[in-house]
This record gives sequence, C-alpha cells and structure tokens, in this order.
Amino acid sequence: MTTILEIKNVDVHYGAIHAVKKINLQLNKGEIVTLLGSNGAGKTTTLHTISGLLTPSGGEILFNGAPIHKMPAHKITSLGLAQSPEGRQVFANLTIRENLEMGAYLRNDKKEIEADLQYVYRLFPKLKERESQLAQTLSGGEQQMLAIARAYMSKPTLLLLDEPSLGIAPILVASIFKAIKEINEQKGMTILLVEQNAYLALSVSNRAYVLTNGEISLQGSAKELLANEEIKKAYLGH
Repeated sequence: MTTILEIKNVDVHYGAIHAVKKINLQLNKGEIVTLLGSNGAGKTTTLHTISGLLTPSGGEILFNGAPIHKMPAHKITSLGLAQSPEGRQVFANLTIRENLEMGAYLRNDKKEIEADLQYVYRLFPKLKERESQLAQTLSGGEQQMLAIARAYMSKPTLLLLDEPSLGIAPILVASIFKAIKEINEQKGMTILLVEQNAYLALSVSNRAYVLTNGEISLQGSAKELLANEEIKKAYLGH
C-alpha cells in the first residue's frame, strides 16, 4: 500500500492550550479514513494543520513522503491537497459555475476541467440545474454539495472533508455521502473525513481514528469501530 499522508507525533497549541497531543495517523492511497470525536476534541484543528492553516508546535506531516508541516497553505494546495471546510465557505456572490471554476484555478488543462465540471454536475444534479444562480441563493445542503464539488475541481490526490453533514436536511446528507463514496470508488480519490454522524461516516470508511481531548484514543477498521461498545455508547446512541 502506498502511504499518501503520514502524521508523526504532531502537537498543536493555541497559545497555552494544547489542542492536539502527539497524534500519529496515516492514510493510504484510495482509502476513506474518518476522524471521529466530540466537539472540541481537535478534529478541525488536525485538518487545518494538515492543510497548512495552522503550524504544528511539534512533530511532522508527510504528504507523498515529503514534509509539508512548515509550508504555507497555498503551496500545500498546489501539491494536490484540497479541503472542503466546515461551514462550507462558498463564494456567496459568485455563481455556482464560477465557484466551481475557482476550484480549478491552479489547473490549465481546459478539456479535463470541462470533463470534471460535467462529472460534478452528474454527481450533484441540483448544481447543474442552478448553474447560473449565485451561491448565496442555495440551501445549506446545496452549498455543502458545492463546497465538496469545488474542492474536487482542484483534482486533489487527497480530499479533506470537514463535517459535510453539519446542519443539513437528512435527505441531502444521504446523497452527499453517496457522492463521497462514488468519488472515492470511481476516481480513486483518497479522503480524510471529519464527521459527527459516526454511523454514516463509518459506513463509507475503510478505517477510523477517534480523537479524545486532542489524543487518539482508538483506531481500527470501520467495521471494528462500528461494533465497539464505547463507540456505540458515545456516538451511535446505543
């Protein structure tokens, strides 16, 4: 198996707060890996540290074998890593198509860009229907589809998804997770998923890590974690 991402003994501080403590995590090519944890456990902090929005205070992060933990975010993006952020953060005053084109701004393969645009429209037909509408006119769920599609348009080797189901109607959540699974299976894209809905996340994942107070408290295959009593109590309401 080819390891795409390796996090080794990473610490992250916000001032005096030790938000992430000596975590170790790896992703292999073609996997979907979920990072579970309650609010404030350090999940988003971990994603921001991978994508260069935060700098770790210790440890190292390797992407395709090369260290990226001291690089600025835009450099990391150009290496093939894209993040769909929590809260969606679409460009409200741009149309859906313009948002998607912004996702591809580092690319210059026009034909491929057009093909990928048609692919995300097939994946999310609602975006195709509203192609020329401003992003701010979309519902929360549609904006989430747009955020994922925009990240996909940069053609990353690793896609980071932060809370894709947050604040979204259940019917749209199902179609978003179906699309995540399809991007992984059809395009072979490696995905690191941060998600509160543990059952849904584990049902599409290969493996998972559980963060508790900034430390990895559990890890294993998605199947193992779905059957784990602690996980059932904490996240699955059993």
